[in-house]
Amino acid sequence: MRDVAAAAGVSAQTVSRVLSDHPNVQEATRRRVLAAVEELGYRRNNTARALVTGRSKTIGVLTLATNNYSRSSLALGVELGAREAGYTVNSVTSSLSVQALTDAVSRLLLQGVDGLIIATPLREAAAKVRQLTARIPTVTTDASAGGGDGLVGVDQDLAAVLATRHLLDLGHKTVWHVAGPVEWSDAASRLESWRRTLTEAGREVPPELHGDWSPESGYRNGLILGRMPEVTAILVASDEMAFGVIRALSELGRRIPEDVSVVGIDDIDLAAYANPPLTTIRQSFEDTGRRAVLHLIAQIENPDLGDYPELVAPTLVVRSSTAPPPAG
Repeated sequence: MRDVAAAAGVSAQTVSRVLSDHPNVQEATRRRVLAAVEELGYRRNNTARALVTGRSKTIGVLTLATNNYSRSSLALGVELGAREAGYTVNSVTSSLSVQALTDAVSRLLLQGVDGLIIATPLREAAAKVRQLTARIPTVTTDASAGGGDGLVGVDQDLAAVLATRHLLDLGHKTVWHVAGPVEWSDAASRLESWRRTLTEAGREVPPELHGDWSPESGYRNGLILGRMPEVTAILVASDEMAFGVIRALSELGRRIPEDVSVVGIDDIDLAAYANPPLTTIRQSFEDTGRRAVLHLIAQIENPDLGDYPELVAPTLVVRSSTAPPPAG
């Protein structure tokens, strides 16, 4: 910084103000300093800066070790949101075991991050993770972390309600459900809302099936449901599983939507190009990642700011995979 100051003919303090985007710097001086920075190839030492400011300008992110579309899209949103805010991201992945989750959080804390975004279910590990993160700003995208104050996400209860009502409004007597893994709070919330919606409508609640978010698990469940002639409407807890369900139904000769209507949840890019195009509930994972970053930075930069949950409503996207039930 002293070299830049000497080259620009200003004080080191002025260089610091320019690099911090301080408003009280004349434009001509700012341009001169930035030209010196470019000429000398100066790069700020973030470690030294952290010692002075007490902040590393780094966000820690914990995600699940999976190639699932939703996790990668959310991670992209976090990365883009952090970059726009002038923060960098340190990411770790973990399995769902209590030891793996607590070890992953500990690794991030040891890296000196300013705050944490936890984008994986916690369930049994929630209490231990809360102890570890009690003194650092933390946002979760999953309600299983316990407590709703730091939650940023999409209203999963409403997602299942919209999908189930859509199928009932088309005239189906009931709706079958391929749910997500039991350890995911999003899946549990959708499952409960599906049951409640059917009960409130006075409809039979059939036994649910479970998948692991993969198309393969959807396919296996589709082979079961496709052999049951009474099944005319299926709510699938993710688009990727819905693709598997559709494949299985087609192989069994069940036409979509003439014989069976299928609704997914997520509205990933491929949903519009499925055969037939998939009716689904839209939720933007990338937007959730960006909102989690903004929510976290607000806590970091203003510790006295009261925390609050931030849930947005999903929307129903009607395409060609749903229709009234077959006559008779």
